[in-house]
Amino acid sequence: MAKPLRKSDKDGLYQRDHSACWYVSYTNGRGQRTRRSTGTTDRKEAEALLAKWRLEAHRERHWDEPPSRTFDELMLAYLHETQDHKRSPERDRFALKRLYPFFTGRELATLTAQDVRAYSMSRREAGIVPATINRELGVFSAALNYARREWGWEIPNPTSGRKLPVPEGRVRWLSRAQAAALIQAAEGEPKAPHLADFIRLALHTGMRRGELLGLEWQRVDLHNGLIHLEGRHTKAGKRRSIPLNREARTALLNRARFRAEHCADSPWVFCAADGSHIGSVKRSFATACRRAEIEDFHIHDLRHSCAAWLVTAGVPLSEIRDLLGHSTVEMTERYAHLAPENVRVAVTRLEEVKSHFGHSED
Repeated sequence: MAKPLRKSDKDGLYQRDHSACWYVSYTNGRGQRTRRSTGTTDRKEAEALLAKWRLEAHRERHWDEPPSRTFDELMLAYLHETQDHKRSPERDRFALKRLYPFFTGRELATLTAQDVRAYSMSRREAGIVPATINRELGVFSAALNYARREWGWEIPNPTSGRKLPVPEGRVRWLSRAQAAALIQAAEGEPKAPHLADFIRLALHTGMRRGELLGLEWQRVDLHNGLIHLEGRHTKAGKRRSIPLNREARTALLNRARFRAEHCADSPWVFCAADGSHIGSVKRSFATACRRAEIEDFHIHDLRHSCAAWLVTAGVPLSEIRDLLGHSTVEMTERYAHLAPENVRVAVTRLEEVKSHFGHSED
């Protein structure tokens, strides 16, 4: 591995201990020292990039010519620099796979709102829902803003204000009988002995799929009946503690017995017999749904089911918000219609309204 760049060096290539990629140091068009990753482990490619950036800096400094920035250059640098700080970097990479065919090779300075609109239309024609398109463009927008803020790139953000209107999200949930049938079907999955406990824990904690599959035993407190999530484990970036009821505790005890029998040193609650981390239950879950004759049901709908059961049991929305880790109570209010009796009680009170003079209102 190459030695780090010496302080006496003015320009050049260097590598850092934590990365195999080459980094460069040069003076930009504004006369400022710039150190950035090339995003490549190939020295020849890194040298070519350094030469390109130095030439652009020279033109900017002497001819007031702004450097050209391409979509590919932006996304490569953004993903490389931020992936270690993201809770779910795979989502950014997935979005890039959809953005790349449309924007590759394009200079950022030439992109307009019409280009972004054309991308949205092409995705809609492919049958992609607005919420997914918005997430993809959100990654592009985040990269543009990051480059403007952190690297001083003078580039427009054509994605600004281009979000598509999103219809009210679906709320698909199971009855108690359907949930029992799904768990029974999951228990019959020989290749996924963890699936039934995954479903139980999702239904009785409301935890997200990623929160469950990434759960480590050090964050499970069976003595006090709690699961502890730090900000880095949650979508909202806020820590929360989740109490365990009897069903959730049973699921965890089942996983503890499995671990003790097969892989006592594994840190993961949901692990394979060799102790390795289980990254997905999508295929086995779909099979269990099919065997239980449950249609149009996704893993995230287990979380919806938890919320629906709580609402129909009369639990206040603010408490459900705290359990599920919603950033606002507005997100929880989409379940309010599942408790019409609460509104019915309010309406009946109108019949009891009296005037200020003590007479019944007509």
